[in-house]
Amino acid sequence: MKLVVVGAGYAGMLAANRLAKKVKTAEITVVNPRPDFVERVRLHQQLAGTATAASPLTSMLREGIASRVATVEKIGDGTVTLEDGTSIDFDYAFLAVGSTARPMPGTVPVGTWEGAEQARVRLAALPAGSTVTVVGGGATGIETAAEVAETRPDLVVRIVGSSVTGGFSHRAYERVRSGLVRLGVDIVDDGVVEVTDGIVHLRSGAAFASDLTLWAIVSGVPDLAARSGLHVDAEGRALVDEYLRSVDDERIFVVGDCAAVPGARFACALATAQAAHAADTLARLIERREPEPYSLRYLARAVTIGRKYAVGQFTRPDDTPRRAYVTGRTAAVIKELASRGGKYGARTGTGA
Repeated sequence: MKLVVVGAGYAGMLAANRLAKKVKTAEITVVNPRPDFVERVRLHQQLAGTATAASPLTSMLREGIASRVATVEKIGDGTVTLEDGTSIDFDYAFLAVGSTARPMPGTVPVGTWEGAEQARVRLAALPAGSTVTVVGGGATGIETAAEVAETRPDLVVRIVGSSVTGGFSHRAYERVRSGLVRLGVDIVDDGVVEVTDGIVHLRSGAAFASDLTLWAIVSGVPDLAARSGLHVDAEGRALVDEYLRSVDDERIFVVGDCAAVPGARFACALATAQAAHAADTLARLIERREPEPYSLRYLARAVTIGRKYAVGQFTRPDDTPRRAYVTGRTAAVIKELASRGGKYGARTGTGA
């Protein structure tokens, strides 16, 4: 049996390694545009120079899994067609290309490997007193602004978003914002209209100079599913059934950010959970057992604010926030263990 996994992020890695354990006779090939697995949750550390976010695919894949560095042009009809014109046939495929960033002109995206590397080089070259602006008030923006501020206290760091830390509520919201302020980050609750010639223009009409403007908003997904003729939602995510299979082709499982799972937001934890469920579903089908529908369930949301402080807020299964939260070094340790656990789960194929 031939299995092809398109994408080597958290979801793709976990799916490939889990399938290798559960479907012993499978011939598995992982196709990815770069030869590395990238820990997206560490890209803010990559750009600040405090950690390395990439690991060779060869160090992440179980023995016997083949990898191919290539860009996929189309998937369907039992074939993955590559950009160079060659193809790989499959009995089942896993589409796990994740999400992407669509940066505003004049900004550098931090949610992609290439963008984080570009930002790292430019950040290192900034002289003291320069201004760094982070656009995006969600987790990516918060962690990026905090990491830069802590690593480069000689810079002026500003985070701009229509609702900075809006993903948190109650006291947790206040703790996140106070943590940013402690690091000297200037919080601006406003939208960015455009960035031209180093000037950031806001919806309110205000404007300010910025020596480096980082785009920390992850939105949209690669257009591979749409380009392949699969039905997608308004965001371009492939429509799936209750077992995470494409509604157009039951041989194609779709997992992670590129899957249109009702109620799902972009999150590594959800991506790995979906990958594990889809791999288990295929194993059950091969064994002629009834598959079980996927059930979306949230537990918490958390952000690190520098290396020694974090805020984590517990959520209900539907992702609405609870009042309970954890902060400080304890939260930082929990968040770091979760990040390490995500990589470990992807490499070993374990996880819920």
